[in-house]
Amino acid sequence: MMTIPDLPEEALPPCPACKSQSWRKAGQAKDYSVSGEWFELRECNTCGLRMTYPHPDESEIGRYYASLEYISHSDTRKGLTNKLYHAARQYMLSKKFNWVCQASGRNQGTLLDVGAGTGHFAHYMQAHGWNVVALEPDSSARKVALDKLEMKIEPLEILAIQQPHSYDVITLWHVMEHVYDLNGYMDHFRTILKPDGVLMIAVPNYTSFDASRYGAQWAAYDVPRHLWHFSPGSMEKLMTLHHFSLVQKTAMPLDAFYVSMLSEKYKGNGLAALPAALYSGFRTFWSSRHHEDHASSIIYSGKPAE
Repeated sequence: MMTIPDLPEEALPPCPACKSQSWRKAGQAKDYSVSGEWFELRECNTCGLRMTYPHPDESEIGRYYASLEYISHSDTRKGLTNKLYHAARQYMLSKKFNWVCQASGRNQGTLLDVGAGTGHFAHYMQAHGWNVVALEPDSSARKVALDKLEMKIEPLEILAIQQPHSYDVITLWHVMEHVYDLNGYMDHFRTILKPDGVLMIAVPNYTSFDASRYGAQWAAYDVPRHLWHFSPGSMEKLMTLHHFSLVQKTAMPLDAFYVSMLSEKYKGNGLAALPAALYSGFRTFWSSRHHEDHASSIIYSGKPAE
C-alpha cells in the first residue's frame, strides 16, 4: 500500500447521509481495473457511510472508466468472469422484473432507469409492457444499446428536465455509489416520483461476508469509480434524510459470486481462484438468505413518506 497525504479534516465534506462532519480512516483500496492507484477509505463516525478519498475531480473521473474491461459500458464477453456475468444477467433480468412488480404493486407503469448501461434491463422491462425512460452518461454504452438492442437511451442530462410526479418506479442498479451529489439526486427523485411510487436503489454492501473476506481486494470497492460505500445503516439514513420510508430490503443473490471471482483475480490466485470464489460466494449467499444485511449487494426500496 502507498501512503496518501492527509488533507485538513475541515476540507472533508459533511456526510451526505447524516450530515456529520466526523470521519475516520478506514483503510485503503486499489484501482485494479485502470490506473493501479491507491485511494483511502474514510468512514463516517455517526452512520458508517464510507467515501473514497480523495474524490477525483468530476472533470477527471472519465479516465478511470476508460477500459474495455468495464463491462457495464462495453458489454464485453472477454474472459471467464465476464462470460459468467452475461449468463447471470439473463437470469437476473426476470428477477429484477419481479422485484419491481412486487415493490410497486404493479405489473405495468412508468419507469425511469438511471445509469442504464447498455440497456438490457430497460429493454426487458419495455418488452414486458412498462413505459421506460432510460438514462446513461456514457456515450459508448448508449451506442451499444442502440446497435445491439435497438434501445434508445438518453444522456443523463435529461434527468434534470423530468416533470414532477412522472414515475411509478425509479431504479438505480449499482449507480448511487458513482454519484457525486447524493443529496441532489435524492431530492430530485423525491420530486419526480409519484406520491405512491417506489425508489429502488441497489448498491454493494461493505459489511458483507465477502467484503470482510477480501478486505482491500474486495472488488466492489472499485475505487475511484465508486465514490461512496454503503452499509445498510447508512443507506437507511440517506433515505430517511430525504423523506423516504424503507419498505423492503432485498438481497441480490448472485453478486457475491461475481464479486468474489473478481476479488480472487485481484489477489492473483491461479487454479485455486474458482473454488475459493465459489466458497466465498456461497457463504455470503447463504448468510443473506437468513438476513438481507449480510448480502454482497442489497436493493433498498423506499416510498415517499407521508
